[in-house]
Amino acid sequence: MMKLVDSLHSYLDVTKPSTVALLVFTSATAMAIAALSANWFVPSVSVAALVAITAATAGCNTITCYIDRDIDAMMRRTSHRPIPAGRIAPAERALLWGLFLIAVGLMLGFWISLLSFVILLLGVLDNVVVYSLWLKRRNPVNIILGGFSGGLPAMFGWSVVTGSINLLSVLLAGLVVLWIPGHIWSLALFSKDDYARANVPMLPVVIEEKAALRCIVATVVLMIPFSLGVYWVGGFGWIYAATAVIVGLVILALNLQLFVRPTRENAYRAFKVSSPYLFVLFLSMVLDRTFL
Repeated sequence: MMKLVDSLHSYLDVTKPSTVALLVFTSATAMAIAALSANWFVPSVSVAALVAITAATAGCNTITCYIDRDIDAMMRRTSHRPIPAGRIAPAERALLWGLFLIAVGLMLGFWISLLSFVILLLGVLDNVVVYSLWLKRRNPVNIILGGFSGGLPAMFGWSVVTGSINLLSVLLAGLVVLWIPGHIWSLALFSKDDYARANVPMLPVVIEEKAALRCIVATVVLMIPFSLGVYWVGGFGWIYAATAVIVGLVILALNLQLFVRPTRENAYRAFKVSSPYLFVLFLSMVLDRTFL
């Protein structure tokens, strides 16, 4: 029995549940905002959409773990993952698991609408093909072009309810896309030796440190007007506005501190706070739309 539980845990772990949860939350937020605005609620479609985006993102993470199994084995931060640690063996089992999850997500997306299916498919192609297979080991712009897939769950959520995309859905997606480089680059700065050992050309590894820090701060600076653009275009009230300003100043202050004092501790702090920043920002959108 314990062996079965350990095996199930490994197959869950390889999907990177924390990453899945955050992306699914951005998708659910977009669905909720659109649904509250249009007084829309169809239980079967809502559940199908949540399963679809969860399966698709989990499947992408699983396949990228399969593709990166040699890199993960060389890096201290990732050597404990199920494939390099031998908890999923042979590794092809993880590949089949990831393909199954993606297939489930795409089929449900197609059932919802053609637009929702296309958005999911673009996310899969960008994450697996563009980022993981093409750019990750070749070019420091990897996370910029590969980060577009991170914004698509929000756009998917919007399309589920409205059957379309609009400026607000683009801004929601853009907010996540801008969040991703700073999130990943601060981690790369913290784990610089790991990435160098694995020969992965993340920006802080291949360019001068001060230049990499300027790029990190630049993406954070760009996030703030995007978050305010969401306020104006989405017609939100004071709950979201106050939250966007406060958490925006906090994340900016942490990254400016990293710029001034580029220690591993400050890099790790900027990385760890970035995920709660995105979560709180999107949560405030739902609270604002619900109570104001």
